[in-house]
Amino acid sequence: MSIFSVAIYIRLSREDGDKEESDSVGNQRKLLTEYIKGEKEFTLHDIYIDDGFTGTNFNRPSFQRMLSDIESKDVNCVIVKDLSRFGRDYIETGRYLERIFPKYKVRFISVTDHIDSFKQEYDLLLPIKNIFNEQYARDISNKIRETIKIKQKSGQFIGAFASYGYKKSPDNKNQLIIDTYAAEIVRQIFVMYIQGYGKQSIAKKLNERGILCPSEYKKMHGENYKNGNRLQSTSYWTYSTVNSILRNEMYIGTMVQGKKHQYMRSKQRAVEQEKWIRVTNTHESIIDKEIWNKAQVLLKKRQRNIEWKKDMNIFAGFLQCGDCGRTMTKTFWQCADGSKRYFFYCGTYKRSGKNYCTAHSFPFEVLHNILLKDLKEIIGSVENLEELVSEQMKKKIKQQKIPERESIHIREELEKMEKLRQSVYEDYKEGILTKEECLIYREKYEKKKSFYEKQLEILKDKERLLKETWRNQVLKLKDIKELDREIVVDMVDKIIIYENHHIKISYNFQA
Repeated sequence: MSIFSVAIYIRLSREDGDKEESDSVGNQRKLLTEYIKGEKEFTLHDIYIDDGFTGTNFNRPSFQRMLSDIESKDVNCVIVKDLSRFGRDYIETGRYLERIFPKYKVRFISVTDHIDSFKQEYDLLLPIKNIFNEQYARDISNKIRETIKIKQKSGQFIGAFASYGYKKSPDNKNQLIIDTYAAEIVRQIFVMYIQGYGKQSIAKKLNERGILCPSEYKKMHGENYKNGNRLQSTSYWTYSTVNSILRNEMYIGTMVQGKKHQYMRSKQRAVEQEKWIRVTNTHESIIDKEIWNKAQVLLKKRQRNIEWKKDMNIFAGFLQCGDCGRTMTKTFWQCADGSKRYFFYCGTYKRSGKNYCTAHSFPFEVLHNILLKDLKEIIGSVENLEELVSEQMKKKIKQQKIPERESIHIREELEKMEKLRQSVYEDYKEGILTKEECLIYREKYEKKKSFYEKQLEILKDKERLLKETWRNQVLKLKDIKELDREIVVDMVDKIIIYENHHIKISYNFQA
């Protein structure tokens, strides 16, 4: 009768660079199923496969499913091909093998490493192997990045989607060729701009002619393209799309890449423009140099010089169209006496025309007076102002972007340092570390712990300062006679404007 309910765990990712070699999913499955066939004490419970997931962390769907089965006692034995298939983060790998699995009395077997926790204690070299596996993942990541950079510097296109107006060559995916139809639209955009049309006017004309915007055009050709910077409902030409095309050096035959950077588990971050990788004459140009230069000169000349004190919009970023969701824009009407009356209009209507949304016009003065009166009445009706402040501070803190994620990260690191500090003492008691090594490690972790504790105090000070500032601002509102930008930022969450002069105001202090 079998004793062990076995989970076979298989992992493979692009970082391994071995899909066609011995670590392929198929070969891992064959090796491990053959292994358990020869052991009468094993019964296969399930095979858990994470194909395409990095080994540098354990946030993998099948691994988490296996862990759940372990916790529910459906699995008491885990078998992998080798340690690198299990994980490449040496600290977390060690935590699972030396803490979590023993806690649930789980037997761990790594076939090619000849590791079996049931037959013998873990080899003293196990931590070193784990470190090697993580270093291997880092090395592969660096090599991939360097390979990509070398290709980019040689002028090869490295990307999922070509710029609008180009497509990948069917013979060489790293070479761009002209997309005849889209390239003609790009030329028309440059010509119209040089002739004096504004970016909004160009977008309107393209929409009126029924020309698909770049994202919709790519979708029509079967590309799984998604622009993360646009509204979900936006499927037409906009000011920003035209602006982006007019500034894109790809159209003069210059390959521009390396605009973002990512390293292993980190998020992508923007790279300074000066550090972008530019290679000239890598592909056929759509726009000749003379037209390009004229357009760039015009782009610099047409930048608005705003008189901030007169034209600053205190509601900027807070007004939203109630139908299409786009930001409302500010404009003015010149009165007969020479004065100006300011109004807000739907950004979609303003830029793309009435076929895409209606005006949703709303006078600035009316909105100002409604909000001012509303705030004074609300604050005046509050019996316990201190209670209002304290109850609503959490929401306000989030809106002021007090780094909650940073706080969570610091607390996680504190917890991690405490666990490492305790594990060092346990390793000393078990004879794995000498007394000197134990003291060195403990001092190191204590310093890190102290650093993170100071960081938490800094965040708490920011929160206390914000609370006091907001409380003072609320008190001032009782006697305020005119709104300013600071009051709007402190008090307002968002203002939605519908047709027929209907508005909905959400405040920061609402439940």
